[in-house]
Amino acid sequence: MNRLAIVMVLALAACGKKAAQDQPAATAAGIKVAAASDLELAFREIGAQFEKQTGKTVTFTFGSSGNLAKQIAQGAPYDVYAAANAAFVDDTVKAGACDGATKAMYARGRIVLWTKKSDGPAAPASLADLKDERFKKIAIANPEHAPYGKAAKQAMEKLGIWDTLQPKLVFGENIQQTLHFAQSGNADAAIAALSLALKADDGTYILIDDSLHAPLDQALAACKNGTSIDLGKQFAAFVSSPGGHEIMKRYGFLLPGETLAKTQ
Repeated sequence: MNRLAIVMVLALAACGKKAAQDQPAATAAGIKVAAASDLELAFREIGAQFEKQTGKTVTFTFGSSGNLAKQIAQGAPYDVYAAANAAFVDDTVKAGACDGATKAMYARGRIVLWTKKSDGPAAPASLADLKDERFKKIAIANPEHAPYGKAAKQAMEKLGIWDTLQPKLVFGENIQQTLHFAQSGNADAAIAALSLALKADDGTYILIDDSLHAPLDQALAACKNGTSIDLGKQFAAFVSSPGGHEIMKRYGFLLPGETLAKTQ
C-alpha cells in the first residue's frame, strides 16, 4: 500500500470514529416522562431510584395535566404520562397515544391553603378568611386545564365564596407556578398541592377539607410515541411498587385503596 493510500485509509477511519461518537449509544437510551406538576418532588426521587436499579435515564417534563395530555395526543414523544386527574389519561388513550391496558391509579392528591411566613397579618384559618381585605391576590392553578385548580374552584363554589373571590384570583399555568406566585409575593395566598407545600418551608399551610371537591384521583399510563413502551411500563410499575409507594406517602399522597383516616 503506497503512502497516499495509507493516508486515505487513516482519514476514513477517523471520520468513521467521529460519526460513531456523534451517534447516541442505544444502550444509554432512557425514557421521557410527562407528569403533573404536583409530582415534581416525589417523582424526581422515584426517578433517581429507578435509574439506580435499571441503569436507564429518566427525563421529566412537568406541567399542567391538560396541556400535557394535548401534547401527547398530538404525538409528543413521551414513554409515560402521569396525570393529576385520571380523565386526562383517558383522553390520551382515546387519541391512541397511550396504552389503555397500562392505565393505573397511583395516588390521590390533596389541596392546601398556603401563605408565606411573615410578620404581618395572621395566616388564614380557613378558605372563607380569603374574603378579608388583607388578601389582595389569591393564586390558583388554571381550572381549565389543571386538576388542582379545578379542585380549588369547586371548594370555593361549595363554600359560596367563588363569585366574591374571583376579582382577586390570579391563575398559574400549573400548580408549581401557582405556589411560586405566593412564595415570590406576587400573591398573598395560594391554593396549592400538599405534595409541594410539605417542602416549602418558607410558608405555612392548612389542609382543605377534601369533601369540598371531587377526589384528585391520579393515574398514569405507558405511551406509544416514545422510545420504549416496555421501559415505560417498567417505570409505571416502579411507581406502584413498595419503594414508589413509600416515596409517594412521604409527599402526602394517599395510595390507591386508602382513605384519609388511615393516614391521620
